[in-house]
Amino acid sequence: MKVISLIAALLIMVSSITYAQSKKVDIKKSIIEWKGEKVTGEHSGTILFKSGELAFKDSKLTGGEFVVDMTSITNTDLTDEEYNKKLVGHLKSDDFFGVATYPESTLELTSVKAKGEAYEVNGKLTIKGKTHPIAFEVTEADGVFTGVMKVDRTKYDVRYGSGKFFDNLGDKVIYDEFTLTFKVFTN
Repeated sequence: MKVISLIAALLIMVSSITYAQSKKVDIKKSIIEWKGEKVTGEHSGTILFKSGELAFKDSKLTGGEFVVDMTSITNTDLTDEEYNKKLVGHLKSDDFFGVATYPESTLELTSVKAKGEAYEVNGKLTIKGKTHPIAFEVTEADGVFTGVMKVDRTKYDVRYGSGKFFDNLGDKVIYDEFTLTFKVFTN
């Protein structure tokens, strides 16, 4: 009886190993586009992945982990070089993402549920050393995973210009939620 139980356990282990796999994120192709809005307009740019890995079982996405290089943040909407540099410097400062202290942000996918052609994803997002749950949808086409995340920056101690924390900002208010649109390629 013990031999049969041992064989059954080994078969289960081998079958789960056979069908479970992971793929590294191609950080040269993959990208995150950010957009932040304020009363008087918006700004947008990019951030690069430092590393990442997606987990699969039977060709279905089951999880993943990502590290984002916060020092790579750029602005893509300002053509004036001086103002562009000023904005990027401010985003990297302690007013926003404090990249000297927090050069990386992370995302861990804690649960992934197939929903038709898409996936419902729950995860833990860490920015500036603070971790909070996040939920979003991911689609896959031809091995490329895309999606949009809405992030409340104030949960991560990014409070500059927030109407929740500062009075009398008038048209200087920066909305608390920003958008991350991502495109992930695997190797």
